[in-house]
Amino acid sequence: MRESAEKQPDWSLAGQAAVVTGGAQGIGRAIVERFQQAGARVCILDRDCLAGEAAAKDLNGADGAHPVTFHAVDLEQIDAIPTAAAHVKSLYGQVDVLVNNAGVELDMPFPQMTAALWDSILAINLRAPFFLTQALQPLFPAAGGAVINISSIHSTHAFPNSIAYACSKAGLVALTRNLALELAPHNIRVNAVCPGYIDTRLWEEYARQSPDAEALGALTAALHPLGRRGVPADVSNAALFLAAPASAFITGTHLVVDGGLTVRAHS
Repeated sequence: MRESAEKQPDWSLAGQAAVVTGGAQGIGRAIVERFQQAGARVCILDRDCLAGEAAAKDLNGADGAHPVTFHAVDLEQIDAIPTAAAHVKSLYGQVDVLVNNAGVELDMPFPQMTAALWDSILAINLRAPFFLTQALQPLFPAAGGAVINISSIHSTHAFPNSIAYACSKAGLVALTRNLALELAPHNIRVNAVCPGYIDTRLWEEYARQSPDAEALGALTAALHPLGRRGVPADVSNAALFLAAPASAFITGTHLVVDGGLTVRAHS
């Protein structure tokens, strides 16, 4: 039997340093926790100080193994990105995995969209991943690493009142493909995850605004062939798959994690 056939897939991030933006809660926090479980040291970059400090406190074990740290940063502010990169350098000296997860969603009818709102959404969802990746790229070791962009099914499917968000997430998929080409000579793989409906705080807030939250919940669950909305762990497992050494030959693609929602949309 050939040696390659005898090797088991390596899903460990032991000894690696990871950065997760928007890691204070929701999908981001689930990714932080999953990476920590896989052996990584993780730095959360988030503008929510209370949630970020709480996440780091909750996830740090008493033995100090695989520490999670928090650094407050507003990625909408372009000048804050070099400062965040400098903090990561002082903390770890290198970066092995970057997850560009921070994002904002806005339910806004097309006639009401303003230039300020448009610029804010694009700045956080698309501009920040580009410039943070650019700032952290020199910190990746010669052996390379992984960049994972958290996009959305909005990148390929249209939904009412989501035009700015959809454009930002479609741009993030395009950024993923182009960065994969640019960073391949540095052995850095770049991929995206495109979640569907995921049960997070943002989903709960959206549901509460509905006249009938229970009916909305049943309706959105029924949209998925698998019969449920996703949970943050569904996305964090996908992120670990793309970050781990076992996926060393995967770059420039996007992984849809939506319970079959977009398959039904195509049928």
